[in-house]
Amino acid sequence: MAATDHEGYMRRALALAEEAGAAGEVPVGCVIVRDGEVLGWGRNRREERQSALSHAEIEAIAMANRALGSWRLEGCSLYVTLEPCPMCAGAILNARVNRVYYGARDAVMGACGGVLNLFMEDFPQCPALVGGILAEECGAVLSDFFQKLRKKGGPPAGGL
Repeated sequence: MAATDHEGYMRRALALAEEAGAAGEVPVGCVIVRDGEVLGWGRNRREERQSALSHAEIEAIAMANRALGSWRLEGCSLYVTLEPCPMCAGAILNARVNRVYYGARDAVMGACGGVLNLFMEDFPQCPALVGGILAEECGAVLSDFFQKLRKKGGPPAGGL
């Protein structure tokens, strides 16, 4: 797969992240692809649904599961604008996703190297991991969101 393909899928995830940010959510977006076809996509919806489980990756995984009629996402690649947290990394492991591409590193909750790397542990099937896809753009969407939130007097940006 060419670098431009990775960037194209990440740009789709970025569009979802921007949609999340416009809705007052932490701007994270995710798409899941197999053989060039986008099977699932999602964005953060924790505020909207008042659910700690409403992360972009979880939403995208559920949609891809429905599209394939299977909980197994073998042969799939996941593109997400922010390094997955422990919950999402666990879901990725359980869904058998083959490859994970992320944009910005998360030094607060990242489970792919930001804080720890669950994919380096001795699980039976760990995905290949590539970070830094459009990292500056992905990071800028997050930084802009939290700057605006602080100006409005919103909660501190101590956690996603």
